[in-house]
Amino acid sequence: MNVAETLITVPQANELEPILATFAAAGYRPRSLLLGRLECHLFDELRMLFAVGGHGKTQHAVQTQHLIEQRATVQAVICTGAAGSLGVELALGDVVVGVSTVEHDYKLRFVRRPLPRYDADVQLVDEFRLAASQIGSQFRVLFGAIASGDEDIIDPARAAELQEATGALCVAWEGAGAARAARFSGLHFLEVRAITDGANHTAAVDFQTNLRHSMPNLAQILLKWSLLRGG
Repeated sequence: MNVAETLITVPQANELEPILATFAAAGYRPRSLLLGRLECHLFDELRMLFAVGGHGKTQHAVQTQHLIEQRATVQAVICTGAAGSLGVELALGDVVVGVSTVEHDYKLRFVRRPLPRYDADVQLVDEFRLAASQIGSQFRVLFGAIASGDEDIIDPARAAELQEATGALCVAWEGAGAARAARFSGLHFLEVRAITDGANHTAAVDFQTNLRHSMPNLAQILLKWSLLRGG
């Protein structure tokens, strides 16, 4: 049956595992399938296809495009994963839904123009706002820009500089890569991130420690969104 699906890409397997575990705890278990060169996890009843998209913008774009070309039923791409906070208002475990993804490491020197910005699909954002309103008080869901670039942000001064340049709530690596693949293929796009660290000197340790705390929150908002739209 030709049913529209949403491709959910996650940079690394250790970010995907807590998401799948949260879905399993809610009674949803995927079936595994191989699409081209990549292993995927398909929730038929939810019309959601999960896959590891790779670390970094380029690798994530390559693997996302590969999956899109292998699966004609995909109509939207949602890039998910961990992120570092760029503002004191964000706490560990909060979730950021990107109204836009800003590619902060695209450095033009010959000409001056704004950083590349990929606006999220308006309908998807509205649907996630509705889902967020029904989450409760365990964690917050915020809506704003997400900075994307292949750079570990581990210094508060650099974090402040990045926030000023992009206006972003948080920073991660792969969103711009997934956005470029979705745009190239004419698909809807959204980036959703869970806060695992403060983009400071403890970020590397915090990221590993907090995945099990933060990623289930992201899974909850994905599941709520899927159920509200009727799978």
